[in-house]
Amino acid sequence: MNGYTILRGMQHYVGKVRTMRNEIRTQRFMNSLPADIRKDIGWPDMYAERRSRGN
Repeated sequence: MNGYTILRGMQHYVGKVRTMRNEIRTQRFMNSLPADIRKDIGWPDMYAERRSRGN
């Protein structure tokens, strides 16, 4: 195993952590919106459907 492989693995891990943090930040923002706006844009129904499909 060379240094490039280790670096690539770390980049992959950091990318996943960044994605998870962005999703959490988006969830918090969307949940802070008024209920009528969330209903108009389909939150959280659209998000729950996306998560159940595994995307």
